[in-house]
Amino acid sequence: MSLTKKILLGLALGVLLGLGLSSVDNGIYETVSTWVLYPIGQLFVNLIKMLVVPIVFVSLVLGTSGISDPKKLGRIGFKTVLFFLTTTAIALTLALGAGALFEPGSGANMTLDQEFEASEAPSVAETLLNIIPSNPLQAMVEGEMLQVIAFSIFVGFALSRIGEKGQMIHRFFEQANDLLMYLVQAIMKFAPYGAFALIADAIGSQGGDALLNMVKYLLVVLLVLLVHLLVTYGSAIALLGKMNPFDFFKKFSPAMAVAFSTSSSSGTLPVSMKTVQEKLNVPKSVSGFVQPLGATINMDGTAIMQGVATMFIAQMYGESLAFGDLLTVVLTATLASIGTAGAPGVGLIMLSMVLTSVGLPVEAISLVLAVDRLIDMCRTSVNVTGDAAAAVIIARSERGKETDIPASESYSN
Repeated sequence: MSLTKKILLGLALGVLLGLGLSSVDNGIYETVSTWVLYPIGQLFVNLIKMLVVPIVFVSLVLGTSGISDPKKLGRIGFKTVLFFLTTTAIALTLALGAGALFEPGSGANMTLDQEFEASEAPSVAETLLNIIPSNPLQAMVEGEMLQVIAFSIFVGFALSRIGEKGQMIHRFFEQANDLLMYLVQAIMKFAPYGAFALIADAIGSQGGDALLNMVKYLLVVLLVLLVHLLVTYGSAIALLGKMNPFDFFKKFSPAMAVAFSTSSSSGTLPVSMKTVQEKLNVPKSVSGFVQPLGATINMDGTAIMQGVATMFIAQMYGESLAFGDLLTVVLTATLASIGTAGAPGVGLIMLSMVLTSVGLPVEAISLVLAVDRLIDMCRTSVNVTGDAAAAVIIARSERGKETDIPASESYSN
């Protein structure tokens, strides 16, 4: 059985177990979760997270050094950010349109039985200043990904400029990359068990009642995520990437399954990069630059959740959002997708910013927390797929220009 089938089987069995645990005595769930599900799931998550910072650092150094021409580096960087901002704006537009069409919050009668304390998002100036680390090693230890990315780009650019003097260091990074990819391959053998434990624990903790109260909101979010995945990304891959979308989704499905089970774009990065480079034939220099950057700033799935949640909360409170309010939501959430990239709990922080911008109560976020775990798994799959789509499209646009990349790494369909 292939790894993809094993992961999907683990997810399916985990869903069944989770539904069973949610319907029995809570003490049984607590026992099973504490002694079985949580340790297995957390072990898998920790194994993946263990490689995140090293892979981001090594892959970005190699990716940046592989693009030795500063103009080419700037061109690829511009294309990457433009793609991410465009798809995020499209995602928000779809979300707001679906929210207005299906009205998930109309007639909802819910109480604020959960607490949520909004964290203050960093200002734009603070975010820009924090990109440059005062201590790169501390940034790596604390997992400050924007700072790690900035330092990696500086090292890679310097490595490309010193030429032959840096060949030994370049070979070291290449060997380190091979070592990390081997570790990813070894850890992925544990993925079906980790996916089983994570999904069973997540569903078992929610319970049927909490999910039923939010089913309309949940279905609208999932519908928009699916449309964005198939239509927006599918069209972009077909028209800009010149690749069969179904072939793309089939080859990238193992990484999507890992993203679904871990709910972490950064945590899925080792798997998604390996998949894009080996199965989708994207050059390491492009993948190593685009995907780590996307895992930090590209949040289309999160933007969709924000759009639908904003409409849901507004409808529940009987508030109507004017066209100017909707435009404010799109602009705020699109810019916030980069501005709060390094903040913990980024999805809810971004949502609190959006609600504040249109005068809705931030406390209402507690109403969507009941199903946020399930939505988080789905939107993370969309996020990592967007990163992969960007890598494929940008690699295609650079085809014929990659003179500094060995032939074995050249892009092909």
